[in-house]
Amino acid sequence: MASFYGFEPKSRLFLGTAQYPSPAILADAVKASGVEIVTVSLRREAGEGGAGQAFWSLIRDLGVRVLPNTAGCHGVKEAVTTAQMAREVFGTNWIKLEVIGEDDTLQPDVVGLIEAARILTKDGFEVFPYTTEDLVVGGRLLDAGCEVLMPWGAPIGSGRGLNNVYGLRSMRAHFPGVPLVVDAGIGLPSHAAQAMELGYDAILLNTAVAKAGDPVLMAQAFAKAIEAGHQAFQAQPIEARDMAAPSTPVMGKAFLS
Repeated sequence: MASFYGFEPKSRLFLGTAQYPSPAILADAVKASGVEIVTVSLRREAGEGGAGQAFWSLIRDLGVRVLPNTAGCHGVKEAVTTAQMAREVFGTNWIKLEVIGEDDTLQPDVVGLIEAARILTKDGFEVFPYTTEDLVVGGRLLDAGCEVLMPWGAPIGSGRGLNNVYGLRSMRAHFPGVPLVVDAGIGLPSHAAQAMELGYDAILLNTAVAKAGDPVLMAQAFAKAIEAGHQAFQAQPIEARDMAAPSTPVMGKAFLS
């Protein structure tokens, strides 16, 4: 199993905690999926009048590792400040770093992302950067101190799956020893399995489970698909080809004249 800053979870599924129909359904989905890492937004926890305390108690009771995020941040200063606040609230150096650069697609501002990652790693944070599949950006993030890369599959919440399979495959090949997590855009278990078949180490998703008709059943489906995709990668699948190849050999076949 890949190591994420020294932590080796048994589950390769990371689950977001927003948009669920109820806290009880969220808890059931987490339990059903077997996830050990969940993402939590500081904005949800730090509401007025102690709002969010019941939610935080629920997360603690699940016994999972919390990965706070800087969701909704559009600049370096905002992201860094949010991360520092999250460390105080959640008591962890882990941070999922988001610096959004475009409102319609929620595409990362990769320039700001690299700058914020450098600042936070120097401050002792262990950064999980939400990025694109750009190889140069990936290299800059590693130079900035990140030990994990989390390229998007597609825009957040779009459910489109893997928009750029070539780019994701290239990133896996270019950074063979780096833990890679596909983050955002996954809509179906088959999308998650496809990412794992490329050799990715984990999948982070939220909307596909939280907004499903049955979030608990969908969480189970994703857990199974991710494990199947990982096993397929380990089994070394056959290469695709343009022409047919008979599965039954013709040598020894009787010819009738």
